[in-house]
Amino acid sequence: MVRAVRVAITGAAGQIGYALLPRLASGAVFGPDTRVSLNLLEITPALPALDGVVMELDDCAFPLLDEIVATDKPEVAFEGVNWALLVGAKPRGKGMERGDLIRENGPIFVGQGKALARAADDVRVLVVGNPANTNCLIAMTHASRAGVPGERFHAMMRLDQNRAKAQLASKAGVGVAAVTNMAIWGNHSATQFPDAENARINQKPCTEVIGHVSWLQNEFIQIVQQRGAAVIEARGQSSAASAANAAVDHVISMESETAADDWVSAGVLSDGSYGIEAGLIFSFPVRSDGKRCSIVEGVELSDFAREKIEATLAELKEEKAVVADLL
Repeated sequence: MVRAVRVAITGAAGQIGYALLPRLASGAVFGPDTRVSLNLLEITPALPALDGVVMELDDCAFPLLDEIVATDKPEVAFEGVNWALLVGAKPRGKGMERGDLIRENGPIFVGQGKALARAADDVRVLVVGNPANTNCLIAMTHASRAGVPGERFHAMMRLDQNRAKAQLASKAGVGVAAVTNMAIWGNHSATQFPDAENARINQKPCTEVIGHVSWLQNEFIQIVQQRGAAVIEARGQSSAASAANAAVDHVISMESETAADDWVSAGVLSDGSYGIEAGLIFSFPVRSDGKRCSIVEGVELSDFAREKIEATLAELKEEKAVVADLL
């Protein structure tokens, strides 16, 4: 039997959406035996640009693409969707503090969370728009009041995982496929902790293969934490292609069964594991069975790792306090 999925993408006319949509429509994400319908959401002023995106999707003549719905109404965009990719968010402007950005974007995710009540019973949600963890918390809170389980909400940490794997692979002189068990802990921000201590390269401990402990505990972490800013400095715009690719990777991983000897990173609802306050959207190493994901248990954490995790936890608690009235 041919499967059919309906995917909502917010901010669909933006740079990430533009890079993401052809991958979704071509079969690269859900496979060659899955029909795809796309629900595209944009703010009203961007609807003419969205019309142009729809024209291009039409002109690609994707054999698996059944339908495109373009709208500025969240309740229409989320009608019957199996996946909702919440990409659209106001970018951080010059001189804007992180707290200001959180306050600007919060109401958007309140409305989208409420509108997700119109999604299919099996909907899964990936929040890409920054600050992703707290935006995810806001959307999850309001969707859960309409009956959507909180466990179905994820904040995208796959971009950070991919960045970390690429850095370790380069340092070790191997291909990125050789790097496994790359955990990102905490917030998608400059406080995140890329955990090289538990990463493996060709099934050997990363610390054994690279051996440069000072680099792993300092430069490596800083490169991953600041990679987004470095991309903006280099190209004058934020990450788009790599962010879209990470969203694709996340969905593929959640639609598949994770290997027993590996894991992926995702911002998920904390259940208190590893001493992380329950109720936060926090990045953990997770495994998927193809339908739902669970936090990997028993990962050993050094005192160094715990100190880094406490720092990113403190930031997420502060962000939650900033939007307390929206929860």
